[in-house]
Amino acid sequence: MVMARRPGVKTATAPVVAIDTILLAQQMAAALARVPFRRPLSGGQAPLSNLGTAVTRETIRSFMGYMTSLPIPEFRSMELLVDELCRAVMPPVVRRFDVRSRQTELGGVPGILYRPRHESPRGVVLYLHGGGYIGTSPAMYAFFTARLCHETGCAVFVADYRLAPEFPFPAGVEDAAAVLHALVECGIPPERLLVAGDSGGAGLVNTLLLAAPSDVAVVRPAGLILFSPEVDLRLDEPSVTGNAKYDILPWNIPTASYLHGVDASSAYVSPVNADLEGFPPTCMSWGAEEMFRDPIRRFADRLRQAGVHTLAHEAPGMFHVFPILMPWAEASREVYRHVGGFVQGILEHAPALDGGTFDTLFP
Repeated sequence: MVMARRPGVKTATAPVVAIDTILLAQQMAAALARVPFRRPLSGGQAPLSNLGTAVTRETIRSFMGYMTSLPIPEFRSMELLVDELCRAVMPPVVRRFDVRSRQTELGGVPGILYRPRHESPRGVVLYLHGGGYIGTSPAMYAFFTARLCHETGCAVFVADYRLAPEFPFPAGVEDAAAVLHALVECGIPPERLLVAGDSGGAGLVNTLLLAAPSDVAVVRPAGLILFSPEVDLRLDEPSVTGNAKYDILPWNIPTASYLHGVDASSAYVSPVNADLEGFPPTCMSWGAEEMFRDPIRRFADRLRQAGVHTLAHEAPGMFHVFPILMPWAEASREVYRHVGGFVQGILEHAPALDGGTFDTLFP
């Protein structure tokens, strides 16, 4: 359920949305017009790949900057338009990966479940989508999560958790905990359960492990998969300003609406400050030119110091969540290979997942 469809969430009138759409199109056109002046063919890849990176960087940065400048009701209405567009165009893409999907609900939380079309899943991935804790929806992630299902052989449930500012911390992590608990109650062995996410969703993954309710805390997934995780909401490390000109994120990243007065240095929302001993094996990837690079590096070091098996991959010349935005890039393919190998190693000696049980629960 995209946020604009939730009860009590305010949206804008149709004329205002029409004007916003026109202005967004102008912003995107201006972003493309800037590309030739950014030396788009230069960089560490082949010229055509460099061009694709430059176009993606300019257009996504412009899109995100414009969207986050809108009043909340207009933001929700524009988000709804993007969600409906994705629901219309993505089903053929999902089928291309030999994956089928369906809307369902787990633990009272709506979402989209992906599963291999012709075989029983090897495990289950709970995926928490990104969007800085304030935006996007599971439908917008259809290409990436379908590919994640294809690459890992696992079923993937993309939770449609509540977002700020309408539902600030800890609403999102409460929803994630409810889904995790429901998966185990449904009969999914924790040894075949992984939790994954990107950006703010990856931040929620860590918060889930640190701050889950007592009846869920005993559910320790077999592994974590984190793409460009937000691990320090203080946003005070050198890369936050130093990489702002290279990244897709707006230079003034909004976090106040999510924190809603919570201390940004709290370990629950900034897990780089947490005691990470006992964390599950963790696979991480991020870009060398993203604003979150320094805190992510520090988080990876903290995981290793805590004795956590950590597979960390930093991609040169890449920005925030590049595997999602540029799936064709060789750097993204390398991430998919890392994730596939990680999941295979995690599940290799795990107890068998009863395919019949899974088919009964998720037909």
